[in-house]
Amino acid sequence: MKFFTTISALLIAALGLAPGAVQGQAPAPAPELHQCVKPVPREGQGYQRYVELNQRVRDSQGQARVIFVGDSITQGWEGNGKEVWAKYYAPRQALNLGIGSDHTQHVLWRLDHGNLDGLHPKVAVVLIGVNNIPDTNNTPRQVLEGVTAVVRKLREKLPETKVLLLGIFPFREDFCDQRAKALQVNQALHKLDDGHWIYFRDIGHLFIQPDGRISPAMMRDFLHLSPTGYRLWAEAIEPDLAALLGEKPITP
Repeated sequence: MKFFTTISALLIAALGLAPGAVQGQAPAPAPELHQCVKPVPREGQGYQRYVELNQRVRDSQGQARVIFVGDSITQGWEGNGKEVWAKYYAPRQALNLGIGSDHTQHVLWRLDHGNLDGLHPKVAVVLIGVNNIPDTNNTPRQVLEGVTAVVRKLREKLPETKVLLLGIFPFREDFCDQRAKALQVNQALHKLDDGHWIYFRDIGHLFIQPDGRISPAMMRDFLHLSPTGYRLWAEAIEPDLAALLGEKPITP
């Protein structure tokens, strides 16, 4: 797949390998990975949350059938989304692996440092990338490569786990360049859907009004979901999630 090939080339370069180098000649200098695909640990509260998640993973003893991987929107299942989580995901021994303010590069680091140890979920639900968007140093292509790298890492670490990848949710109150940037990324993310191991769903339209604006009743700060937003999220992915788990969908 083209996007995986791109990430592979970047990772090969990072290791100092030079495909196609002429024998006997010094390899060309490896280009530096851009920040969306270069694993970086968090500091402060983000690191403390990471340590806490590693403990949750150990405590789960590999029983989680579903994991949610993402940033503060995913972490919010423990806040505004807790009642919906209790209905849809607690019975499935789901694990919330969301950390507020995480970028793709932070997720890449923690997936290699304990967040997946001993887990064998049937499905990983992934929502990541929104925090990469506002940084003007990150092009849409780089954000795409960052999200792709997260999916690739999950497939590498959990080869028997299917990935339900979600498009970046809309954010900001009204139309803007940042929303447009996210939509460009989502259009390309569709191509990762192989119908077997990776499934892509874009449910962002559920969170906007007919005029394109986002209501504070849906996202209090035009980014983080309200209880209604979490309910819509759960109901939207339930048919796919249940099918991937081999279960009957939970009734809304």
